[in-house]
Amino acid sequence: MNFSDVFRLAFRTVRSNKLRTALTVAIIAFGIMALIGIITAIKAMNQKFTESFSTMGANAFTVRYKERNIRFGGGNNNDIKVSKKTDKKEKTSSLGKIITSDEAELFAERFAFPAIKSISIFGGRNNMAAFNNRKTNPNIYLFGGDENYLLLNGFTVAHGRNLSRQDLQSGSNICLLGYDVANRLFKEGVERAVNAVVRINNIPYRVLAVMKSRGSSFGFSRDNVIITSYPNVARNFPMGYSYVIGIMTPDLQKVQAAMGEAEGVFRSIRKLHTTEENNFVLDRSDSIAEKAINSLRFLTVSATVIGLITLIGAAIGLMNIMLVSVSERTREVGLVKAIGGKSSMVSRQFLLEAIIISVLGALFGIVLGIMVGNLFSSVLNTGFVVPWNWVIYGIIICTIVGLLAGLYPAIKAGKLNPIEALRYE
Repeated sequence: MNFSDVFRLAFRTVRSNKLRTALTVAIIAFGIMALIGIITAIKAMNQKFTESFSTMGANAFTVRYKERNIRFGGGNNNDIKVSKKTDKKEKTSSLGKIITSDEAELFAERFAFPAIKSISIFGGRNNMAAFNNRKTNPNIYLFGGDENYLLLNGFTVAHGRNLSRQDLQSGSNICLLGYDVANRLFKEGVERAVNAVVRINNIPYRVLAVMKSRGSSFGFSRDNVIITSYPNVARNFPMGYSYVIGIMTPDLQKVQAAMGEAEGVFRSIRKLHTTEENNFVLDRSDSIAEKAINSLRFLTVSATVIGLITLIGAAIGLMNIMLVSVSERTREVGLVKAIGGKSSMVSRQFLLEAIIISVLGALFGIVLGIMVGNLFSSVLNTGFVVPWNWVIYGIIICTIVGLLAGLYPAIKAGKLNPIEALRYE
């Protein structure tokens, strides 16, 4: 008998034992489903992180007083102190020293690199807006920016106009509403918000524009924001936050040169000596997504461990079933050998049966895992995700599981004595 004959015989045997095969396939499928499902969900989260934290584009960076930490769980972001000893003198630099408006404006004045610059400040996340008898929840994010803030942060005006240089110089009470805020206050149509007077924490503001919707990220709306000028935030909402300077170069190849010049300019503004460390950070927008993605690696490890533990249990179950199958089919094996079948052919048949069951479990598990993982991706509003590398790994792993689980039963079946096997009751 050639290989195709042995394969057809093994497949026919697997198909004839439907209940036994279904139970074993289900055990393997659930192990692969857990693995592929979690990996698919993680890949969807990676896409969302990249989308959420890279709104400025790869050709942009920010100057901040300290790094932004992406964490899952508790922990405090304490100021980092760096000290160096040179010539018996200790030089200390602290990342806890915030950037002031004077420093930010001086930087914008001195930074001569051909790039777009923007100054901004955070105005808190517990603000409330009202119009007539309608109010929002006290969970609106307030930002103060300049005429370039929208461009560098991925916002687009839907109705009305952007902030102007005159708005910054006057510091008047004008604002731009995020789509969700405008939709909550102006149910007749968000375009009616333009030129209307709303109250932000009981302070009247004239609406210059309504911004286009940007959707949600990890269950949090990116349209639940209000933007005004940074001098206005400093006057009406003095929260003590640090200013942030955003820079966008016209070409990706010029980012490193721009960062080098920005570092030199801001060191001089901070009056740092050559022996002192920077007490600020240059933060590329795409690096934030990378940090967030790296923090998810422990989930990948956890998914792999869960899947492997389940597959080990499935392998033990498969081996037990194959041993039972050898005992039940002892007379069949004896008959095959009596009519000229070789021990290698019998062993190959049992081995192929174990591999077929494992691969069937892998295929069902992969389909279920992709479906479960993409249920999560639909919540995050990302595209359909298929982790092709882990699909291939899953098939390979299950093939190895079937090979190892069926090896001993196959050897045992091949060693059966045909005379004793025919006599077996």
